[in-house]
Amino acid sequence: MTTASVAELVDHSGDPAVRGFLHTPDEPIGDTLLLTHGAGANCESKLLVALSVEFARAGFTVLRCDLPFRQVRRFGPPFPAAAERDRDGIRRAIAVLRNQTKGRIFAGGHSYGGRQTSMLIAEEPGLADGLLLLAYPLHPPRKPEQLRAAHFPKIQRPTLFVHGARDPFASLAEMRSALELIPVAKMLLEIEGAGHELLGKKPSDDLTEKIVEAFQEFYR
Repeated sequence: MTTASVAELVDHSGDPAVRGFLHTPDEPIGDTLLLTHGAGANCESKLLVALSVEFARAGFTVLRCDLPFRQVRRFGPPFPAAAERDRDGIRRAIAVLRNQTKGRIFAGGHSYGGRQTSMLIAEEPGLADGLLLLAYPLHPPRKPEQLRAAHFPKIQRPTLFVHGARDPFASLAEMRSALELIPVAKMLLEIEGAGHELLGKKPSDDLTEKIVEAFQEFYR
């Protein structure tokens, strides 16, 4: 595997601004990945950092960035009324990456970030070549009737889901059922013993490697 450098990226050329960290491998394979964070985190979350490092080792250029709501507020969850602006931020981040690469661009993220990314790509599939959704929040905990899958039938890009067996936002069985709504190639990577954060307090040493390997195989 190759080594990589990490540099802060701030772009104010459009609105919303793009702010995050760019992992650039010494020997890039030409593919780029955008990763966004969950509702209670930022782009420096343990999961995003670990995954960005692992993907960069495999030759991917990776941008992990703060969504617009987190650029405005250091703490606290996003406001539902601001979700569209968060999707605007994802669109802008993809545009910034598009100016730096001629290869494939993949997009996704953890929980809320992955959900907003999938909603954007469902409406504008030309923005990305595929999706990586980590711990997709299919429904609020203990409220399985409130599904967040209305846009799944519109997804037109291959999608890899990574989900923990102990995630209160959806059981593995619920995820398998929901994936049937997606009309294109999809895959569910099941992580035994993991909760919503996937890495947890005692992360499996090979979890990030497993995700990158599954991603490479799925999109090969």
